[in-house]
Amino acid sequence: MSGDRNQQLFERAQQTIPGGVNSPVRAFRSVGGTPRFISRAQGPYFWDANGKRYIDYIGSWGPMIVGHTHPQVVAAMQAALERGLSYGAPTEAEVEMAEEIVRLVPSIEQVRLVSSGTEAAMSALRLARGAAGFKENGGKGRCKIVKFEGCYHGHADSLLVKAGSGLLTFGNPSSAGVPAEITQHTLVLDYNDPQQLEDAFKAHGDDIACVMVEPIAGNMNLVRATPEFLHTMRRLCTQYGAILAFDEVMTGFRVALGGAQSIYGIRPDLTVLGKVIGGGMPVAAFGGRKDVMQHLAPLGGVYQAGTLSGNPIAVACGMATLRLIQQEGFYDRLSAQTTRLVDGMTVAGRAAGLAFCGDAVGGMFGIYFAPQVPGTYAQIMDTDKNRFNRFFHAMLDRGVYLAPSAYEAGFVSAAHDPAVVDATVAAAREAFAQIAD
Repeated sequence: MSGDRNQQLFERAQQTIPGGVNSPVRAFRSVGGTPRFISRAQGPYFWDANGKRYIDYIGSWGPMIVGHTHPQVVAAMQAALERGLSYGAPTEAEVEMAEEIVRLVPSIEQVRLVSSGTEAAMSALRLARGAAGFKENGGKGRCKIVKFEGCYHGHADSLLVKAGSGLLTFGNPSSAGVPAEITQHTLVLDYNDPQQLEDAFKAHGDDIACVMVEPIAGNMNLVRATPEFLHTMRRLCTQYGAILAFDEVMTGFRVALGGAQSIYGIRPDLTVLGKVIGGGMPVAAFGGRKDVMQHLAPLGGVYQAGTLSGNPIAVACGMATLRLIQQEGFYDRLSAQTTRLVDGMTVAGRAAGLAFCGDAVGGMFGIYFAPQVPGTYAQIMDTDKNRFNRFFHAMLDRGVYLAPSAYEAGFVSAAHDPAVVDATVAAAREAFAQIAD
């Protein structure tokens, strides 16, 4: 057997876990090679099963905005742990978290805590259908939803949808096990195409319950929505009585304290949150207008429940994180370091003669083997995936762990100080030289 502990664990895992991993991107299928099994983490670093240290730019896919094992976060969790693991009953800490979210995100008047982003998005969608249908059609109709190619909202059946065969055709399942009867009500449009939105509402406006969007996409790499696209969406939803839902699982408290909606100055009807609000523990939420949220049971007819919702250990972790990110200058420093990283890598990539660029918003970034920053799903698909895969492994060899896919955003934490960022850029300079052929 190989002396590589990562390889040993991967071979062992495949005997009892499908594909050897509990979430597909971890398997390294798109980049090739053996996934790294992580043994511990601290600050901006984690270590694999062989004891090799990496500068971590996935940050548990976004939550670790203050760095791994921050002492104040650990202390808060330890204090909660001593009081009990879970109660299945309300706690004061849940109320405090709800109050904090409502205070920080003006569009959220009421909020419900859940345990995962998928659960939050699925529940928000059900609520949107219930609320929009009740308001406009006496409780009947309005079952159609709009989403956008390249946006990911978790693995609920009605959201695992790819575009139909043509404009204004309803979507097809993008996963086995999803009946076409479920996705027939989901219309998939092009991201950043306001005219398609206009056409969709003209054709189906009275039947559309909800438009759900990542206001800054992070699941086809980082792609910013144009202001025109989002403002058109807001106007049409208001005009036709549909619910506008921003999926800010990734961007919430990551790109700015008020999320992407605070950057664009748009007030959605519902917002889906996750990742940062849990600080690395399983906490997510959905919230919005009070009149919409009060359609939820036990007040209204839209059912949603969860045994571990508002878990006291997870909430303690999330609240400690939310307090830290409100320190004066936190986002200025985070944004500066993320920009320093992206600008440094862009200069290095172009100096090596490569078509390379990057973009950054708050503590979130994208890198692209392309001459200019992509603005659509099609443009993302045209980036040089093979070159990215070679770069990914060259960086991994040099102790830098990027997202193992050309179609995922990256994340910087407050622990990524200038020295860590400069070390990353130096590694990138060497990696670019290695792959520039």
